Amino acid sequence: MRKYLGEIGLVITAIIWGSGFVGSAMALEHYTPYQILAGRFLIGSVILCIVFNKKLTNIKRSTLVKGMILGLFLYVAFVLQTVGLIHTTPSKNAFLTAVNVVIVPFIGFFLYKRKLNTFELVGAITALAGVAVLSLQLSFEVNIGDLLTLCCAVGFAFHIFYTAKFVKNEDGILLTIVQMVTAAVISWITVLFKGETSFTFESEGLLPLLYLGLFSTTIAYLLQTVGQKFITETKAAIILSTESFWGMAFSVVILKEMITAKMIIGAILILGAIIISETKIQVVKRKRFGETV
Repeated sequence: MRKYLGEIGLVITAIIWGSGFVGSAMALEHYTPYQILAGRFLIGSVILCIVFNKKLTNIKRSTLVKGMILGLFLYVAFVLQTVGLIHTTPSKNAFLTAVNVVIVPFIGFFLYKRKLNTFELVGAITALAGVAVLSLQLSFEVNIGDLLTLCCAVGFAFHIFYTAKFVKNEDGILLTIVQMVTAAVISWITVLFKGETSFTFESEGLLPLLYLGLFSTTIAYLLQTVGQKFITETKAAIILSTESFWGMAFSVVILKEMITAKMIIGAILILGAIIISETKIQVVKRKRFGETV
């Protein structure tokens, strides 16, 4: 039962992140990328600290250390993605970021000698193919923006992997709070260093920023951290990769984009990836049952 609750939480996270593409586009008309990161992480930190203030009295040193590591991975990945977007196309940025779905299982393989799960690996590659169909244009040029975005994918892969590893022995809520605060502190140091301290408080810019802070950051990362307590990191990466599908869906509904054959094929591939990774247990059980009989 907990496994399914974790999966539902990650699906909701992917849906929220998908809607966040629209919010980010609106916020970028009024704030710099670094200001948006500083704003959303600050909002997330404040909300989480207020709502779960009683839990903070029982925080352990190990939670602080692990949360700060996750916060560092999170901020570095976001910065690389943001700067990469300046030098490459949004479609390439989205695709290369999603490469993390394939990187995640190899982190466990190379660093911890974990055996690669065939079903999850096939599912990860299928999900990546779906994201490629959804977002990638026929361009084979590689520039600095592409390389930075690929590094961003590595950062997100480590964040997903170590979230799954750390949350097994730590309180998911406290882990989320510490990583939010860590990312917020680094964000504001960066903003101050760059001299981007002038913020607009017009509703056209503030409302999208509040949405990113409340939903795309606070709720989404809380659901991700708690949800990953009950499923593998590779399966989590596959579910989170549906962010691109939900981004497409919100673009169709809100921005009135036309549905294309590419969208349909990409959506089918991503759905297939989830089915492959989900049904492996039933396939194995049936095989074992057949061998026993």
